[in-house]
Amino acid sequence: MLLSSAMFTLTKAIQHSHYSCLKLLLLSFILLSSGPVSGTSLLESNTNPADSIQAVKKDVVHFVPVTDRWRAIKSPPYQLNVQGHIYDPYNQNLLKGDYPIIGQNVFLVLTAGANNLAEVSRAPTMTAISTRNPQNPQFFGNGDSFSFSENIALSLELYEGNTAYRPRDFEFKVTAAVNMNYVTASEISVVNLDERQGTSRYDDNFGFQELFLEKHLFNISDYYDFVSLKGGIQKFNSDFRGFIFEDFNLGARLFGNAASNRYQYNLAYFYMLEKDTNSGLNTLFGNRDQEVLIANLYKQDFLTLGYTTQLSLHYNHDKPSSYVDNNGIPVRPAIIGASQPHDIKAFYLGWAGDGHIGRLNITHAFYQVLGADSFNSLAGRRININAQMAALELTFDKDWQRFRLSGFFSSGDSNPFDASGRGFDTILDLPFFAGGPFSYWNSQAIRIFGVGLTSRQSLVPNLRSSKIEGQANFVNPGLLLANAGYEAQLTPKMKLVVNANFLRFASTMPFTFFANQRIRKNIGLDYGLGILYRPFLNNNVRFKFGVTALTPLAGFNDLFDSPGTQFSVLTSMNFTF
Repeated sequence: MLLSSAMFTLTKAIQHSHYSCLKLLLLSFILLSSGPVSGTSLLESNTNPADSIQAVKKDVVHFVPVTDRWRAIKSPPYQLNVQGHIYDPYNQNLLKGDYPIIGQNVFLVLTAGANNLAEVSRAPTMTAISTRNPQNPQFFGNGDSFSFSENIALSLELYEGNTAYRPRDFEFKVTAAVNMNYVTASEISVVNLDERQGTSRYDDNFGFQELFLEKHLFNISDYYDFVSLKGGIQKFNSDFRGFIFEDFNLGARLFGNAASNRYQYNLAYFYMLEKDTNSGLNTLFGNRDQEVLIANLYKQDFLTLGYTTQLSLHYNHDKPSSYVDNNGIPVRPAIIGASQPHDIKAFYLGWAGDGHIGRLNITHAFYQVLGADSFNSLAGRRININAQMAALELTFDKDWQRFRLSGFFSSGDSNPFDASGRGFDTILDLPFFAGGPFSYWNSQAIRIFGVGLTSRQSLVPNLRSSKIEGQANFVNPGLLLANAGYEAQLTPKMKLVVNANFLRFASTMPFTFFANQRIRKNIGLDYGLGILYRPFLNNNVRFKFGVTALTPLAGFNDLFDSPGTQFSVLTSMNFTF
């Protein structure tokens, strides 16, 4: 009888009310557990079940709607919950995307940054023909110089979406940058081809480094595997270490992931903008007459946990053009050999990997480039491109120390006058490898006969007029590099970096165009030391100090008439809000 009355009451409650399951369970518990009331249990009384439900309803606290879940819910007042301010980037701040600026899902992020680089350096420098010193018999002069560069950037980012769980629905971002740079050299015609400009130069420039719109197109699984499209001026790095292409430039990119983020992919097209000569910033929508197409695929946990592999295809179409840089130097075509405008079509097939196998960290890359150059200046003819590049880095961590061994190879051309270009060159590289900024070879521009033996922030000795404004050159000496390095996290704020490289040309035959003598292959010993300091244990304020040097061996002495040890001393400060 008791069970039947309870079932009757619950059935009526379901039919005549819209209470939640929680309330119904609470009601049934009260009905079944009630003791005698005036000598009769509640279920055995003549009480109307609807009246019993109304009595319980009065004691149930209803949920309160919250229209602003970001501001209406206050954090409890304990020490870690610091009240944020508009000028405070660390705590809750409307300008840093901590609160929505429109509705409940549209956020704004403002970022301001300033970084500078001051450097004293010595590099082989040709003397210019001048009446200032007409009796000077030396081909190479004083290579000492001082340079200072300051970048100030302001970035605005507006996006919609709860990105803790899924990709952003849309994003608009603009980054405007101003650069101011100054250089003074010991020789004329270093800062400008016109020797009347003297030995010092100040320049400034403005450009957009980012100006894009990103749209989330659709999801392909319940785990937020997605497909998105980004169009405009944007940053893109085509592999783990920037060996082939890394730049801010104008393009469109289709990208996404699959299989719970185990696969990531990119399909990118860039219609390259012209760069400013002295700052490296994008010009205001100046056309470069160069197209770059990149497709890559990443696979995480390939064969073993913690290792990611990548396959890629790059296509570089650099069309015939003529261009003189801001310092009066012709850079397209390069003023070397039988110079004339020419068309380059190059395909890069690549395999790279990054991660760890057990305690051993590994990074590697291999690229094969094929294609054609309609007229190579050094070869004096059309050439077919067939060149290779390989890199391997192994590191081992022990507590606060890291030990590094690495090697780099770019093929050289052993017959510069035949129909094949076997010297490897990149599209627009920015490699962080073999010491990076703490390597003299990687951080300095070494020029010879109007072209670069190396370019700043590049490893390959490509004899190119300019990395950012010139065309790729596949008739070059190539490079063999062996590297050893050591890093120590001395304190949570300070890091020490020690680096050493042995450098050797893969082939010296392309130099026969420059010199009437045999050039030997050993370049030199390259070594450096760096200090990285973060006073506030974050990346908002960073300082960098470095000393690098190159002790020449036979090949470098042959090219530059025994110039002695080359060096650079640099300091850099980086501030971000």
